[in-house]
Amino acid sequence: MKNLIHLRDGAAEIAPHDPWTLLREVPEELPEGRLILPLKDWLALSLPLQPHGVWLAPDDDPEDLIWRLKEPALIAIDFPSFRDGRGYSLAYLLRSRLGWRGELRAVGDVLRDQLAHMRQCGFDAFAVREDKSVDDALKGLAGLSVLYGRSVIEPRPLFRRRS
Repeated sequence: MKNLIHLRDGAAEIAPHDPWTLLREVPEELPEGRLILPLKDWLALSLPLQPHGVWLAPDDDPEDLIWRLKEPALIAIDFPSFRDGRGYSLAYLLRSRLGWRGELRAVGDVLRDQLAHMRQCGFDAFAVREDKSVDDALKGLAGLSVLYGRSVIEPRPLFRRRS
């Protein structure tokens, strides 16, 4: 994927190369390389010999991963439209309830204005839409200076943080 931003130790960086290939449709024979597969196809794999990633659609249940949560090399959450906010909830559930600590990547219709909120929900990688500037999107990560509510990054609401 082009236009990929990673968060490393709180700092955002543009990835020079992405070794992963996101497959929206899985062919009979899997291509070589590091693949990000749809949840149903990933669950159907019986051989975890080559670590693959898994992507969740907005209506997928992240708890379907609970028994195999240590296997995926990364989890991607699809945003088919910037207006669809279900991916935020999926990310929050994966990080807070299911304890996912690996790479959590936002894919699909990912735009600059969403990145700060996505980060608060637990995303640490963002595949910005290819028709948008990744340099401009980096500015979106600095979009929130004060958070009033809870998030994955800061689980205490503002009134609890005040002395």
